Amino acid sequence: MTKTDGKTDGAASARLETQHETAGHGVCILLAEPRGFCAGVVRAISIVEKALEMYGAPVYVRHEIVHNRYVVEGLKAKGAIFVEELDDVDDPSRPVIFSAHGVPRAVPEEADARGMMWIDATCPLVSKVHMEARRHHEAGRHVLLIGHAGHPEVIGTMGQLPAGAITLVETIEDARTVSPPDPEKVAYVTQTTLSVFDTRDIVEELRRRFPAIAEPVKDDICYATTNRQEVVRAMAPRCDLLLVVGAPNSSNSRRLVEVAQSAGCRRAVLIQSADEIPWEIICPGMTIGLTAGASAPEILVTGVIEAFRGRYLTHVEIMHMREENVSFKLPRQLREGRASVNGRP
Repeated sequence: MTKTDGKTDGAASARLETQHETAGHGVCILLAEPRGFCAGVVRAISIVEKALEMYGAPVYVRHEIVHNRYVVEGLKAKGAIFVEELDDVDDPSRPVIFSAHGVPRAVPEEADARGMMWIDATCPLVSKVHMEARRHHEAGRHVLLIGHAGHPEVIGTMGQLPAGAITLVETIEDARTVSPPDPEKVAYVTQTTLSVFDTRDIVEELRRRFPAIAEPVKDDICYATTNRQEVVRAMAPRCDLLLVVGAPNSSNSRRLVEVAQSAGCRRAVLIQSADEIPWEIICPGMTIGLTAGASAPEILVTGVIEAFRGRYLTHVEIMHMREENVSFKLPRQLREGRASVNGRP
């Protein structure tokens, strides 16, 4: 396995493990680093596991804790029950966990009214966007949310404010036509899992139309989304095919496919596991890019590499861009090992 620093023109920086050279009858896998789980996903999964340890099974989880079937099925096997609404909770005496994507304010309020014990697994970076939206609203600004309609994170963010106080902006055309009540009192926030590059165009148009627009103190798009897109953009021109391991309903995974295509690798494919590798378009001598969305576990990436090794002489080269050392604390009631009547510390 060869490690390549994307900042040094692709020169190999270390020989970690020697695999068969491709020599025209094998394949080269260019493996993105960083890839896979982000700190918010690690925290959310740990919350479910810790709650099962503390309270026993079952615990309920409102919506998929993260968008990955392998993760969800693994937690089900441990005793988690996934529901879409609080009405679907059969035993209201059991803990209910809110997913990493965040929920509208009405959801914890309803849980409190029912006397439910709830635990908030919302990613802290999503919570930051929620707080920004509420701060702008309290300051009298109309909020524009850049995001995709129907995504749980967007539903949760829009649900932080009263109806009519926030407007969704999905496209550059929306940015050109959106009409807030007062053009002098407007702000924007963004969904955390968008493409940095697509969002940039929308933001520039909003700035052009509304010079007084209030902006996030720090970019809302999360560090992991940015980092994974950065390495894909760097590796795409070298790839004959780029595989993104992730779920079809994972926004950040779908964006990685789009980034790869826009950066020069037209054949970029989203797969959930090695079972979906498109072998019919793969042939010896190809360079295959491989990465994983922020909710995809490393075991699925390993499975893809092993599947290639079962068919081809395979050389693995790591495309390394930057280190990640971010971590988020668990909610206080789980850190302290105590029960709580609701999710507040």
